[in-house]
Amino acid sequence: MKLSLFLLCLLAVTPVLAQNLMEERIWKVSPRKKSIFLDSGVFHLNSNVKSSSITAVRNSTVNGRGYERVVVDFSSPSVPKLYGHITADKKISVDFFDTAISTTQPKLKNSKYVKAIDFISVDGKTMTMEMTLKGKSSFDIFYLENPGRLVIDIR
Repeated sequence: MKLSLFLLCLLAVTPVLAQNLMEERIWKVSPRKKSIFLDSGVFHLNSNVKSSSITAVRNSTVNGRGYERVVVDFSSPSVPKLYGHITADKKISVDFFDTAISTTQPKLKNSKYVKAIDFISVDGKTMTMEMTLKGKSSFDIFYLENPGRLVIDIR
């Protein structure tokens, strides 16, 4: 009786605590800029890259554009497989699969929107990038090839 009551409670509580991806905007990262800025959601990119490393993270701001560009450079000709989430608490988290980091912890200079950027090695094959922002922002995310670059425009 106790076991069945426990299982019933577990089944009732789990959906309440789980993230509801049906309410999240999910999109595939495009190979070109779309100028559609989103403030929340899940994004992904499937890639055949088997091994890559992050070689640099850089940023730039051009006053006439109205946004800051953050670029993650890779050693491979294309961007590795990735899964990312823009949260409501002013943070972007991106998991890069089959990726390592070949540089010291990158720091952005004179960033208008980014408070901090951290890289965490999950299991030797997955690298997580967490970007903490200074305030509520919206994003246009796309990638470029030869060499592989993930571009995050923030406004």
